[in-house]
Amino acid sequence: MRIFFYLIAIILANVITAKFAPLQLGVFIIPYGSFLIGATFILRDLVQNKYGKKKTYLFIGLALILSAISSHLLGDTLWIVFASAVSFLVSETIDTEIYSRLKKPMLVRVLYSGTIGGILDSTLFVIIGLSPLGAGFVPWDAVWMAILGQIIIKVCMQFFGVLILQFSRFVKEDYAH
Repeated sequence: MRIFFYLIAIILANVITAKFAPLQLGVFIIPYGSFLIGATFILRDLVQNKYGKKKTYLFIGLALILSAISSHLLGDTLWIVFASAVSFLVSETIDTEIYSRLKKPMLVRVLYSGTIGGILDSTLFVIIGLSPLGAGFVPWDAVWMAILGQIIIKVCMQFFGVLILQFSRFVKEDYAH
């Protein structure tokens, strides 16, 4: 089920982002899919706990393919598909490596790795895909608002997810391994 939720969350994030205009919170521009992307880092950590790092990279590869296909089918430009793929690959890899190497309790690793992954994902996606460097949807003077808006949501999702995990059976199961 962990793999299923991980893969579905990634596809749903693409669908939600493609179908709904971004949320404007003051100066921040936040695609609704950011809420799910924040959760995917937690789901990936749970997949890694159950299946190990080597198999997790196979699931990341599958998720990357499914994300690119769904993004393309939803009508995203090639810049957006490319930016999504690059930011996904970099952020998921960094998240996986931080989570694997950090010698801290599981919930601390989830929080640290997901926060760094979310910052990288947001920064790379906005600069490569949305800025004038890419598709040009966000002007340079608004790039920082788009990046920061996504980071805030993704980091909040990490804290919210850790709070949920603290009281869930996943943590108890994963500590038993």
